[in-house]
Amino acid sequence: MRRDPIPGSGTARSKSAHRGTSVVKTVRVKVDPENPPREVIEEAARVIRSGGLVAFPTETVYGLGADALNPDAVMRVFRVKGRPPDNPLIVHVADPESIYLLASEVPRVADLLIERFWPGPLTLVLKRTEVVPPVTSAGLDTVAVRMPDHRVPLELIRSAGTPIAAPSANKSGSPSPTTADHVMMDLEGVVELVLDGGPTEIGVESTVLDVTVYPPEVLRPGGLSVEEIERVVGRVRVPGWARGLEKYTSRPRSPGMKYRHYAPKARLILVEGSPQAVYSKVQELVKELYGTGTKVGVLTTDGKRYENATTVDLGPSRDLRTVAKSLFCSIRALDESGVDVIIAESVEEKGIGLAIMNRLRKASGGEIVSV
Repeated sequence: MRRDPIPGSGTARSKSAHRGTSVVKTVRVKVDPENPPREVIEEAARVIRSGGLVAFPTETVYGLGADALNPDAVMRVFRVKGRPPDNPLIVHVADPESIYLLASEVPRVADLLIERFWPGPLTLVLKRTEVVPPVTSAGLDTVAVRMPDHRVPLELIRSAGTPIAAPSANKSGSPSPTTADHVMMDLEGVVELVLDGGPTEIGVESTVLDVTVYPPEVLRPGGLSVEEIERVVGRVRVPGWARGLEKYTSRPRSPGMKYRHYAPKARLILVEGSPQAVYSKVQELVKELYGTGTKVGVLTTDGKRYENATTVDLGPSRDLRTVAKSLFCSIRALDESGVDVIIAESVEEKGIGLAIMNRLRKASGGEIVSV
């Protein structure tokens, strides 16, 4: 790996007019996700320890990492993403024991979930210790923590010797990145290093569960289903705003709660209902929009096609894991194709389908047609 100087440690950075961020040379390095080279990990750890930013793959989406205990580094994450300062970050750890550094209280339910689902796509919200800077948790008395199931971030955290705060590695509000190309599209010139480990496996972010309340409350559905969680700890609460059915108006306790997220540049319309009713309504909308000269894209399943529309098949409706893995990549692909409007079909709201529907409802900004 080439040893470029780290901006901020003697290297001059020029100011960008874009949100006041600094322009840096972004180095992209391909890594084997199963066996990342030691020298690459050590270089990435050096960037993290020096207050720099490293984008890396996880099993869910690509993360934008900074030293979670360094307030200045964390502030850079907010700046380069254009992220609202009241939107807390998730802190990533490399072993379950690290939770005791970050959390002042670890209830029994958290122990059960950690034993069963870590490493994996589950983030736990717990009462934080004073070690966690307020900026990392957006001034809250809680901290969101997860242990990713991917060798690249695990080895990076161990080598850096610090927990890593890492939201998705994209501009705030845009579709989350599932490839290094997506990261470069959004963040080239504002992060020091991008570790390219290929496409991510799950394709949507982790499930965020607040275990400071009883019953535990889902703050964001994600890669671990509610059904799997309930098999371990019993009933959990899934409020309407976690499904994307209503707006969350209080101070957010987790990423993905309050703001419009995952949105393409194109207008996105979500059509919800039974499969046949959805298919008929989408045909009607495509015809209507095409008649006005609008370029239309459709996110569909099961190989369906729509005349006069650019159609992207997310996969079989019976295989929602494949649909989730395709979702963000397909939204970005339709954006790049130049469509003006994207129409998305709903999926069944079970298993990871709950996370898919949450993302589509958020991306639509509330423009939902029920049939």
